[in-house]
Amino acid sequence: MATPHGHAVYPGSFDPPTNGHLDVVARAAQVFATLTVAVVVNPQKRSPYFRVEERKELLRRCTAQYANVRVEHFRGLLADYVKEIGADVIVKGLRVVSDFESEMAFAHMNRSLAGVDTMFLMSDSSYSFVSSSLIKEVFLQGGDVTRYVPAVVLEYMNTKRHANGRT
Repeated sequence: MATPHGHAVYPGSFDPPTNGHLDVVARAAQVFATLTVAVVVNPQKRSPYFRVEERKELLRRCTAQYANVRVEHFRGLLADYVKEIGADVIVKGLRVVSDFESEMAFAHMNRSLAGVDTMFLMSDSSYSFVSSSLIKEVFLQGGDVTRYVPAVVLEYMNTKRHANGRT
């Protein structure tokens, strides 16, 4: 393995964190000396399932084995956040071609605003259809999402569902 270089930011809503997200974290952590997993506080997303602090805690627990990974959150422009923490690159996971089409514009804008490039990592094919939104929908309808989220996330989802009176 080559020596890891630089500081990367992997932004996302992570609501909830999935095995696909963690696959990207594991691979990016091998490439970069420091990887910041940054939970985006997006006021335009209505009613997230998990609060920001819950998502950060779940991500911390899921990434604890990586000494070079830290978990933070930010609000506002990603380009500003990248400059603020001195990151060299943005990491984005791509599941399908349509992800690339939408992410390409963001990559160009972030390069224009912050002078930072975006590195795209293709998802493992076993997660190419998995999104946080789909996981929540299937889970809340009683479907089994065990294969798609880490055990700690599933446990937390079950606890939250029971606390909200859903069984």
